[in-house]
Order: sequence, then structure tokens, then C-alpha cells
Amino acid sequence: MADDAVLLSLIIALPFVGSLLAALLPANARNAEAWLAGLITVGILIIAAILWPKIAEPAVVRAQFEWLPEYGLNFVLRLDGFAWLFVLMIAGIGLLVVLYARYYMSPEDPVPRFFSFLLAFMGAMLGVVLSGNLIQIVLFWELTSLFSFLLIAYWHHSQSARDGARIALTVTAAGGLSLLAGMLLLGHIVGSYDLDVVLASGQKIVAHPLYLAALILVALGALTKSAQFPFHFWLPRAMAAPTPVSAYLHSATMVKAGVFLLARLWPAMAGHEYWFWVLAPVGVATLVIGAFLALFQQDLKGLLAYSTISHLGLITLLLGLGSPLAAVAAIFHIMNHATFKASLFMAAGIIDHEAGTRDVRRLGGLYRAMPITATLAMVAAASMAGVPLLNGFLSKEMFFAETIEYHVDTALDHLLPYIATVAGMFSVGYSLRLIHQVFFGPPATDLPHKPHDPVIWMLLPVGLLVLICLLVGIVPAQTVGGVLAVAVESVLRGQTPSYSLAVWHGFTPALLMSLVATAGGIVIYLSMLRYLSGNIEGAPLLRELKGKRLFERAIVFLSWRWAKGLEQVVSTARLQPQMRLLIGVTIMLALWSFYIRPVSLAPGSVQGADLEFMLVWLVGAACALGAAYQAKYHRLAAVILTGGTGLAVCLTFAWFSAPDLALTQLLVEVVTTVLLLLGLRWLPKRIEGISSETIFSARLRRFRDLTIAVGGGAGLAMLSYLVMTWPLTGSISSNFLERAYTEGGGRNVVNVLLVDFRGFDTLGEIAVLGVVAITVYALLRRFRPARDSVGLPEQKKFQNLYDADIQGSGKDPISAHYLLVPGLIMRLLFPVIAMMAVFLFMRGHDLPGGGFVAGLTFAIAFILQYMAGGARWVEARLRILPVRWIGVGLLAAALTGAGAWLFGRPFLTTAFAYVEVPVLGKLPLASALLFDFGVVALVLGATVLVLIALAHQSLRVYRAAAAARTTSTTSGRN
Repeated sequence: MADDAVLLSLIIALPFVGSLLAALLPANARNAEAWLAGLITVGILIIAAILWPKIAEPAVVRAQFEWLPEYGLNFVLRLDGFAWLFVLMIAGIGLLVVLYARYYMSPEDPVPRFFSFLLAFMGAMLGVVLSGNLIQIVLFWELTSLFSFLLIAYWHHSQSARDGARIALTVTAAGGLSLLAGMLLLGHIVGSYDLDVVLASGQKIVAHPLYLAALILVALGALTKSAQFPFHFWLPRAMAAPTPVSAYLHSATMVKAGVFLLARLWPAMAGHEYWFWVLAPVGVATLVIGAFLALFQQDLKGLLAYSTISHLGLITLLLGLGSPLAAVAAIFHIMNHATFKASLFMAAGIIDHEAGTRDVRRLGGLYRAMPITATLAMVAAASMAGVPLLNGFLSKEMFFAETIEYHVDTALDHLLPYIATVAGMFSVGYSLRLIHQVFFGPPATDLPHKPHDPVIWMLLPVGLLVLICLLVGIVPAQTVGGVLAVAVESVLRGQTPSYSLAVWHGFTPALLMSLVATAGGIVIYLSMLRYLSGNIEGAPLLRELKGKRLFERAIVFLSWRWAKGLEQVVSTARLQPQMRLLIGVTIMLALWSFYIRPVSLAPGSVQGADLEFMLVWLVGAACALGAAYQAKYHRLAAVILTGGTGLAVCLTFAWFSAPDLALTQLLVEVVTTVLLLLGLRWLPKRIEGISSETIFSARLRRFRDLTIAVGGGAGLAMLSYLVMTWPLTGSISSNFLERAYTEGGGRNVVNVLLVDFRGFDTLGEIAVLGVVAITVYALLRRFRPARDSVGLPEQKKFQNLYDADIQGSGKDPISAHYLLVPGLIMRLLFPVIAMMAVFLFMRGHDLPGGGFVAGLTFAIAFILQYMAGGARWVEARLRILPVRWIGVGLLAAALTGAGAWLFGRPFLTTAFAYVEVPVLGKLPLASALLFDFGVVALVLGATVLVLIALAHQSLRVYRAAAAARTTSTTSGRN
């Protein structure tokens, strides 16, 4: 089983590792990129082949890595016959797409980015089909939306590509949020998020009062991903992507995720008539509308896009019928559709690549110019139309046969045979149009390029897929019978019906429906040939049904009507009303929590107060009141007084024997005070004038602000009082004290808490810190100082900072000659403070210190260098890469947590041991040290990044002043 876990992990890990490697390769390494991607897909196929004997038993191969076992959230990989089929399609067609893309993509295209995105998407899709946990499915589900967005917008210079990617991401990501809610409901109903438990709890789910809500939410996620009506409009817009992307996303991966999920949850949720009423009408509408609109598309990829929508509707309808035979037909058609649709998209790409256009009206007679491409495309189109002896015919005949049966005694169920036949007619019609108008008739004369068959390596993927269509259509049982049987058994779980994959079943009603659909499709195409050959745009009757327009109107309504109105009510450009609203809502929520669960204000005894401590807090309170008063008149004084309050808090921590917190508080005060002063330096000066408000309104405003301030302060004081006086009996603090050394390997309980017991919280907090730092940096890059703040501070005006010798020296003009002696001392302190940071880091697991403190200490060393020498001086001597530090910190922390999986332990489980080191002797060593290193790197990177953003404001001012002097000098000479 351990070997199986490794193999399953490799299936997921290989594409993501390959994506990272592909992104690092040079832009001209087309062959290396293709070889890398190809070898990864081959490796996945080899692993799938190794696991096939166990899957064919049939059996389920599982690998479980504990994540948050108390909450039922574990990283579970699960491979059964149905998942194995999708792994085969994702990797197999992925391999062919990689080979095709090698010759399709232009040398001018950024190929590393293409293959990096493609491999990452492949990994996300494999994660969806292999996930054995409901929440894990949603995680990979949203990753497919994200990476498909990047692939669709690959040619981001194109407006249509950007619009198509935005629409696809909006629709599918919104559906993903709905899916998350549905999965949470399913987990609540079953009592577990484990997929095996959910699949075995079908009766419990169906009988639960929340079944309908869960079904609707899950269905919304699946239907948006598989482009079902009325969410179908995003898929045609996604055709702006490169053709290899279209061939991959819209045949075997992206759009198949929705129907995969419906089939996967079939045994758990299909046992109620609600299942029929939620899915079957949507499938019927999508089947008919997609087939009808496909007939009138002038873009070749647009025709294939709408035909994909129609076939996905067919699969959704089959799954919605709820019968085992319909589920068999749906799984079989998922396989067949992937082969003929991928080959058709590739053929369309070849035509566009060689002829220079995809406009059906401009194409014609291409059979003579490119006979191999034409032959392959015609066979694939015939399979799509359901012509006998091709794989599409077999699954479509199973579909026709299933529509004749009764499932739910309703009008819709009785009409299904007629609806299916009409949809089949349009399917034959658009397939015949593709064959006739593109490859036959008079040769086109106004094409951008002279068409011809491409190189053999570009045709090979299309030929292999078409060969599969032929082999499955002629000898289905011998080619895919075993794979289909194992996939069906893994979905239906003991409800597998008897079915036949024979080519000939005699003269049956399904065969009659197929013949009528074929004849009717020919008649429809011939009767509309003149209309289709004209300059038409859109389909008759449904010409005004434009999903993109409805989507854009909905976005406008939400953003400009609803969101704008809400913003006007609850938001403002001024900071004070926003803070007032935030603090007021917090106070109301706190009062509500005390109302629903009253708490006694005297839970424990209060010891006598120390006079010295009271004096410290009186000074701190005075500083706080002074800061609040001076905030309106003197910002510098307010910041200094705020620092005084922080020092009082620092002394409080030390007084109550919390040296770790005291040390952290002290360093935070130092860093934040300096950064605040640097930021306040560039704010505009206050303009004191007569206010337009009346005396009454001013007093009312001040009384309101005073009430909020007193309420917030009193609430925090009460909360602090409750925390400090609450009895420790039954508290978890004793548990941490007892386990800190025995399980965490450290005597510093605070640090062990941060990097071990609550390591997951710390990982989230440092991730937020990194995001905040990057956001602040991005905002400050676009910030321009106010004009009245550009002038030098009073203490610097004695220098002539802009004389010729300073300008020619290359020094930072604002820092030149300033603080000369202190500056020298601050520069010499850099290695001393750096060593102090290392010391605090190394001792943090047993004594006061740790990663956060070490990171702040090291950041102070950089702050002193910027203060002493200025931005230019420092950056000319030190290579500072804070964004990389942030990335390294996050990666180190995450990999430390994931490393526990290699030993079968939950995520972020600490390993602790004593190691014998020469000279030094026996030393304690914990894996949490690596996690703490990640904290150091991220805290240092985040702090220095904000520092750099603030320090560079002075360079902007100097450049602006120099430009102004140059302009004035030039104008004076003129």
C-alpha cells in the first residue's frame, strides 16, 4: 500500500513540478519544453498502467495523508475504475496535445508560459478526479478554473482572449463557490467529508431534509463547469484560446469536470425524483439549443464549441434520467466524445494554421489541397454525427434506446424520444456542414495562406484519435469493453445492469431513430444550404439569445446598481467614517454575543495592585490620551505618544512574566514607529480653517465619536479583565504546558505553540502578512507625495543638497552628509544586529526568541542602513530581494508541513530528537526549526519590502526636483 501511495502522489505531483520547471526554461527552448511535458504525461500513463491490475479486480487504491483529522479534512487520493478512465483521458490526450502544440505554437510565442500553464492545469484536473475528500475536490476544482483562465488568456494582447478568460473564470469560479456550499452540506448530512463514506450513504442523503439544497448547490457547480444552459455562453468565448488549449480543455478535461462530478456522485444523490427534475430539463435544453446554434456558426471552432455544449447536454440528460443503463451510456459517451472532439479541434487548428482563417464561408475545396487532414476530419465529424462503424454511433444509439424507456411518468419523459431525434438531426446537419462547406465545393481563392497538409508530427495526434474512433466503432468490446466495465462498476457500485457493446442489435427502435435523425439532418442541411452560405450572423429564432450580453448586463447590475448603492450607504472615501462603521459593528456583535450568552464580571479573585505597575499604566494611558488628542494637530507627537503606550504594554508583558511577548512587542514598536514616521513624512500638511459645520453638529459628531471610543475601550478592558481573572481549571493552557517539551521538543511554550500546536494558524498568518506587504508595496509604487511634503524637513535645510558635487557623487542627496557620525555607527551595527537575529532565532525553541522576533531584529538592521545611508547607498552595496524572501519563507513553511506526510503523520507534525554534533555535543533538533526559518524569511521580506517602498519616495522627489531644475535651466538659456 505504501508503494501505491507513492504512485498516486506522483500522478498529482509530476504535472505541478513540471509546470515549475517549464516556467524556468528559456523562452527559445521549444523542444525542451515539449520533451519535458511529454515525458511527464508518459510517466503518468506508465503509472496508470502499473496500477491497472489492481483497478481491474476491481478495487480502489487509496493514499491518505492526515491534514486536519479532527475536522475530517485529510488529503486523500483515491483511484478506482472511473477515475482511472479519466486519468487515461487526461494524460493520453494531454500527450497528443503536447506533441500537437510543439508544431502549432509560433516561435514568437512565450512557449515556457504555455507549457507551464498546461501542466499546472493537467495537475489540477488530475487532482479533481483523484480526490477522495469533498473539500479537496473543491480545492482542485477552483484550481482548474484559475489555470484555464490563464490558458484562455494566453494571448493576452487580444481583447477577445481577455474577455473570454474573464467570463469563463467568473462563471466557473462562481459555480465553484456554490459547489463548496453543496459539499459542506453533504459533509454535514453524512457526518464525514470522505468520498467513500459519502458514496455509501446514498439513502441517508436522499432522505435528509437538506437533500434538495445540497443537490441544487452541487448541480450549479457542475452545470457551470460543463457549460450547461443557461451558463453555456462562456464556452464559445473561450475559443479565443490557442487551439491546443481548446482541444484539451473542451474534449477531455475542463468541461468534462462537471459531468465527471455528476457521475461520481450518482450513487449518493440519484435516488430521488428531484435528481431528474434538476438535471434532465437542463440537459434537454442544452442538447437542443447547442445543436441548433452549432448549425449556424461561421467560425469553425465556434461550431465545434456549440456542438460540445450539445454533447455535454446529452451526457447531463443521461445522468439525470437516474437509471443504471443511462449512466452506462453517459460514461461511454464521455469516452467517445473526448476522442472525436479532440481530433476535430486539432483538425480545425491545422486548417487555421495552414489556410490562415477559420471562417467557414471563406473555406471550401480543401480536400484537394490537404487530403490527409480532410480525410481525418471527415471521419471524426462522421463519428460526431453518429455514423455506423464509428464510436459515436454506439453511444448515441444507447442514448436513443434509453430515451424510449420511462423513468419519471411525466410529459417530459414521454417527449424525450422525439426531442432526442430532433437533436440528432441537427447534429447530423452541423457535421455535414463541416464536411461539405470546408472540404468540398469550389476551392477557396482568397485565403491568407496557400493551404497544404502540415508536417506528419502535427497530423499524428489527429490520426491516432481517429484510429481510436474506428477501432472502438468496429470492435468495441475488444478495445474498450474492459475499461468501460470497470469504470461503470466503480460508479454504479453493485447496480451495474447488463448491456451490450455489439455493433449490430437488429432492427430496433433506437436504430430507427438513428436513421430518421440521419435522413432528417441531411434534409435540414440541404434545405438551409443557401441560407448558411450567406453572410448570416447568428441563428434564426434565437438570434437575440446572447448569453454574453445577459452576463455583462448582470455584471453591470451587480456592480453599478447593487454594489454601488451598497458602497454609498456603508462606505466613504474618508478614513474616519470607515473606522467608525468598523468599530461600531464590532461593538454591536460583541454586545450581541454577551446578550445570548451572559458572562459574569466577577469570575475569579483579584489580587492586590502594585503601585509601580499602576504608575506604568498611568503613563501608558496618558500617552494614549495624548496621542488621540494630538492626532488632529501634530502627527509626529501622536506617533511618539502611541509608542509610549506600546512601551507600557511591553513592560506589562515583562511584569507578568511573558518575556517572549515583551520582546516581540518592543521590536514591533520600533519597526512600526519608524515605518509610520517614514509614511507620515509624505502626507500633506493639515490645513486649519473654519469648519462649515455648525457648533451643534460639531458637538454631536464629537459626542458620537466619544461614545464609540468609550464603548470600544470599555469592551476591550472588560475582555482583558475576564481573560486575566478567569480560573485556569478546565483551561487548555495546562495541556500546552505539559506537552510543550515532550511532544514539541521545546521549553519555550509560546514558540512551540506558534510553530507546532498552532502551526497551521501561523502559516495562514504569515501568508496574510506577505500578501499585505506586497499590496502595500504595489499601492506605494503608484503613490505620489503631496506637493507641500516635497520640501526638506527643517533639520536638513542647512545643507545645500542639490549642489553639483552631491549630484555628481551618485549618493542619495537627501541623506548625504546627514547624521555623519551616528550614520557610521549605524552602518557598523549591521553585522552585530544580524548576529543578534541569528542568536534569537536559534534559541527561540527553548528561550525567549523565535522566528518572528528574529525577522523583526534583522529588519531593524536594514532600517538603520537606510536611515544612515539612504536608499541609493544601501541598494548599491546590498542586493535586496524581499519578494523572494517572502516566497522562500512561504515555501519553507509549507514544505516543512508537507514533509510530515512522508512519515505518515498529519500536516505540520513536528519531529524532535537530540543530535550528537562534534565539539558541541548533544543538541536538540526539531523540524519546527525549518518552519521557523520560513517565518524569519517572510517577516524580514515583508518588513523590508514596505521599507523600500517608503524609502523610494525620496528618490522620486529628487528626480522630480532635478527634472524641474533642468527644465528651468533650459528655458533660462533659451
